[in-house]
Amino acid sequence: MKTILITGAASGIGRATADLFYNAGWRVGLFDIAESPLLEMARTYDRERCRIQVVDVTQADQVEKAFAQFMQGIGQLDVLFNCAGVLEIGDFETIPLQRHHQILDINNKGVLNCSYLALPYLKNAPGARVINMSSASSLYGIPGFASYSASKFWVKGFTEALNMEWSRYGIHVSDVEPPFVKTPMLNGKQAKIIDRMGVNLAAGDIAHAV
Repeated sequence: MKTILITGAASGIGRATADLFYNAGWRVGLFDIAESPLLEMARTYDRERCRIQVVDVTQADQVEKAFAQFMQGIGQLDVLFNCAGVLEIGDFETIPLQRHHQILDINNKGVLNCSYLALPYLKNAPGARVINMSSASSLYGIPGFASYSASKFWVKGFTEALNMEWSRYGIHVSDVEPPFVKTPMLNGKQAKIIDRMGVNLAAGDIAHAV
């Protein structure tokens, strides 16, 4: 039985991806900072094929402990999907500095922590994959999305470099770069570019891409 570990699994794209892989017969590991939705998911999944961990991906010690607990009794980790992320829209100076830090911490440090600490497990799985959640805003800096857009540029560069580095282990690293997706992360958010482009993708569309 193959295993996928998903961060940000409690809602949106992470939740849709968990449902898709679980229904396809995979074992799923669900990491998120939100405990209640994780517990709800655990009640609907077979416990033999689902494990949850409440974890803040920005805290390396929590991530390391969560990986160790999750992997107990599991033969190998086939796929890591770094999906946890946050978004804030607005002119750069109108967004609190602490929120800018949070965007970079979750979107970048979280991906770094999970990738680094998953490597020992991924190396044991032939054909292992790491999939990082990026965005179309990684292609060009978007006004109103300065920190978010920059964080996704980082993900893109990190992904490309790691894919070349980890080829020596037989691990393929890729990302998905969708435009706006209808998820809770966009709830209540407004911007001219959203009005112009529209929100034409659902979480399930990205899950299928993954």
